[in-house]
Amino acid sequence: MTHLLILFFATFSAAFMATVPPGLLNMNAAKTSVEKGKLNGVIFSLGVSSMIMVQAYISVLISKFLYNNPEVIDMLLKIALGVFAFFAIYFFVTAKKKKKGSMKSVKVSKKNSFFKGMLLAALNLLTIPYYSGLNAMWNSAGWIKFEITDILTFVLAAGTGTFSVLYLYTFYFNKLETKTNRFSKNSNYILSVLMVILLVITLFRIFYK
Repeated sequence: MTHLLILFFATFSAAFMATVPPGLLNMNAAKTSVEKGKLNGVIFSLGVSSMIMVQAYISVLISKFLYNNPEVIDMLLKIALGVFAFFAIYFFVTAKKKKKGSMKSVKVSKKNSFFKGMLLAALNLLTIPYYSGLNAMWNSAGWIKFEITDILTFVLAAGTGTFSVLYLYTFYFNKLETKTNRFSKNSNYILSVLMVILLVITLFRIFYK
């Protein structure tokens, strides 16, 4: 039971931090809330979170496949290494950009806001490699096993972590709007540092093994 709590907290935190920087999903959640009402913003956020859980499950299946094949088991850590290195550079470069401008938005009606959220989340191709890397890392740390309870915990934590951030954007965007540029830059630097830490830990595990 203890490892499930650790797994949930670690995955929730990773999903939360990955969703914090202003982007297409959270800014559209905020825009939907402003234009169509907070309830519609929450429905949009639920659509996004639902797709994130599907993508997290696909990530688990990818990691499970690699784990169950001895000839590629070592690729778990190597995949995690590559993913964390990519995201460390990605978030750092994003933070260095000082472009100011309005976020792209998508018109969302109350009728299809849930499916709009799912569609926009599905278009984010970085989600699956991100959670595949996390899954590989958690597996090597012994926090996750390929059992139904562990998988459900991982998937649920990814969805709730994402939804928590979108919920905050939906209800408190007006207070954050004036600080968006600085907020985005700082949060991306923090994410870059976290990815470097995970990268170092993964390197240690590869060479220690």
